[in-house]
Amino acid sequence: MMQEYSTLRIRQDGPRVVTATIDAPPMNLIGPALVRDLVGLLDALESDDVIAVLVLDSADPDYFVPHVDLTKVAEYTAEAAKAGGPEDASLGMLWRKLSDVPVVTIAKLRGRARGAGSELALACDMRFAARENAVLGQQEVGFGAPPGAGGVQHLARLLGRGRAMEALLGAADFNADEAERYGWINRAVPDAELDEFVDAIARRIASFDRSAIAAAKHLINQISLPSADRLLDAITSFETALTWPEAQRRIQVLLQRGLQRDDDFEKQWPAVLGTLLES
Repeated sequence: MMQEYSTLRIRQDGPRVVTATIDAPPMNLIGPALVRDLVGLLDALESDDVIAVLVLDSADPDYFVPHVDLTKVAEYTAEAAKAGGPEDASLGMLWRKLSDVPVVTIAKLRGRARGAGSELALACDMRFAARENAVLGQQEVGFGAPPGAGGVQHLARLLGRGRAMEALLGAADFNADEAERYGWINRAVPDAELDEFVDAIARRIASFDRSAIAAAKHLINQISLPSADRLLDAITSFETALTWPEAQRRIQVLLQRGLQRDDDFEKQWPAVLGTLLES
C-alpha cells in the first residue's frame, strides 16, 4: 500500500487509515500522471486486506482538483483504460471503481473541486469541506459540453432534479455552505477543525469490523450508485461534445485567456462563462 507515486503522497494515519494527498503542481489538473497514479492506488486498495479507510486530500490549499487538463484528454483517457480495458476507458469508469472498492473513501476538500475534480469527490463515499475556502462546480455546460465523469448522475440523486438543473446548467461555483445545504457534500466544517474532524470519523469507522464495513457499503452502492451503462453514456456524450465547433471555440477562448496556466484566471473563470464570447 505504501508504494511511491509521482503525484500522490501516501501517509499512514492509523492502523487501518491511509491518506492520499494529491500533489500535482501547478494546479492539480487531471492529466496522465495523476490518472496513472490513481489507477495504481485503486489496484493497491483492491488487493489490500487491512486498510479500511482512505482519505483523499490536496497539498495545494487553492485546488483540490480544478478539472481535467483539456490539452491532454487522449493521454489521460489511455491511462484510465488500464483500470479496466479499452471499452471502459474513461474517468467516469475509473471514478466508479473508486466508489466500488471495499474501503471507505473520504474526500477532504480545500480549494476548488470543479468538473472532473468535483466528480472525483462525488465518487468518494463522503465529502467534508472547509467552510472558508472550498469551492465546487460543474462548469462543463458553460464551455459547451455535458459533464462526462458522473456529475450528472450523482448530482441528480443527491440534489434532486431542480437543484441539479441549477448546478449543472448554471455552471456556477458553489461555496461550501451552499454545497452543504444542497447535499453536494456531507458537511461544511471550519477550516481549522477540518483535519481533526475527518481524522476522528476515519479512525472511528476504521475501528469497526472491515467485513461489516464492506458489506454495508456494497448494499448502499446497490441503491445509490449510477449504473456503468449510464456512466458510459455520459462519457460518450462528453467526448462527442468536444468535437462540436462551438465547444472547441469556447475552450480555445478559455485557454487563450489563461485557463490552466494563469492562477488568477483559473480561480475565477466560471464567472466569465455567461459573457465569454462577448468579451
